Amino acid sequence: MSAPHTTHPQRLAAPGQRGAALLAAMLTVTLVATLAATALWQQWRAVEIETAERARMQSAWILIGALDWSRLILREDGRANSSSSTDHLAEPWAVPLQEARLSTFLAADRNVSQAEDASADVTEAFLSGQITDMQSRLNLTNLIVSGEVALRPQRQMQRLFERLNLPPQELTLLLEGLRAAQAAGDNNNAPLMPRTVQQLGWLGLQATTVALLQPHVTILPSATSVNLNTATPEVLWASIEGLDESSAQKLVQTRASKHFRNIQDAQELLGNNIRLRPEEHSVASSYFEVLGRLRLGDIQVQERSLVNRKALNEGGQTTTVWRERVAPAVSP
Repeated sequence: MSAPHTTHPQRLAAPGQRGAALLAAMLTVTLVATLAATALWQQWRAVEIETAERARMQSAWILIGALDWSRLILREDGRANSSSSTDHLAEPWAVPLQEARLSTFLAADRNVSQAEDASADVTEAFLSGQITDMQSRLNLTNLIVSGEVALRPQRQMQRLFERLNLPPQELTLLLEGLRAAQAAGDNNNAPLMPRTVQQLGWLGLQATTVALLQPHVTILPSATSVNLNTATPEVLWASIEGLDESSAQKLVQTRASKHFRNIQDAQELLGNNIRLRPEEHSVASSYFEVLGRLRLGDIQVQERSLVNRKALNEGGQTTTVWRERVAPAVSP
């Protein structure tokens, strides 16, 4: 007799059940991988944001230090020249700072090559900049006096526009815009008063006009004279009535070998046919522009500041009028 057939309680899973289990396992693995990738991306993004913010803060503090350094140079220059009261292009402030590794400045201070704080790694930071005499340019603030256009500064601007081949209607826009901005009061339709030359477009000037004027004009908080020791030939030609181009070049060549100690030195060179006015020309300056550039890895930061240096009889302090972040210059 054959043994009776017995039924096993456990049976093999059906093919459909095996496929569902495999699909569930794959979905679980996919979900876990997605969550892990998302967490990793968020962590990487947080690290990148923190790194960028730290680099931005370091750049800002380094540029503030560079600005303070420039102010110190200008203040000491003013004290050194207290007897002569002249500013010229052979002084230390007029020498541009070529791009140099920031660690070289740290090495010169306390004989260290790197800051003790490891979070402030500046070994790959490069600093450069320059100081520019703003009284080497025509001051647009001189154009408007008590709401009216001043005649002599207007003629100076006319000569500059002629020298640069700029359209006269642009000068008309400039004068009308400055007068309207100064006398704005409660008039909401009046243009804003520009603080920098780059903002002259607010008055309706074309971008090409602003670009051509930028090296030769400035906007300062108060009326100023033109420094004969630092002005460009174009500014000298425009600011001195009756001066021709050859005489302007002669002034530049003469001051290159020996700067003008006073207005009389330049007057003797020009002769009696051309008269220099003390209210329009000088050999000393009070306003300077400080341009600082910092390259920290792939980050490039550039700031421009206007500095006012008071005379010694007014305290001799060097103060910052305004600061602004500007886009780094791009080589053509």
